[in-house]
Amino acid sequence: MSARQYVIDDRGLANTFAIEPKMYVQESQTGFTPYAELLNGRLAMIGFVSLLALEVFTGHGLIGFFANLS
Repeated sequence: MSARQYVIDDRGLANTFAIEPKMYVQESQTGFTPYAELLNGRLAMIGFVSLLALEVFTGHGLIGFFANLS
């Protein structure tokens, strides 16, 4: 066995993991990130196509559809 391959903590217990895990710090990504803009664009396209399909199948626009529900 080579040099000490484990770490003893404050309570005297041995940490027997072969290698300590590396710590990664990830900066928060908020606001206008490329991923958020791509997702927003895709959701907007899905919503627009859904409204077009609603108008084709019912013969009414969105406001007319909601007006005829009652």
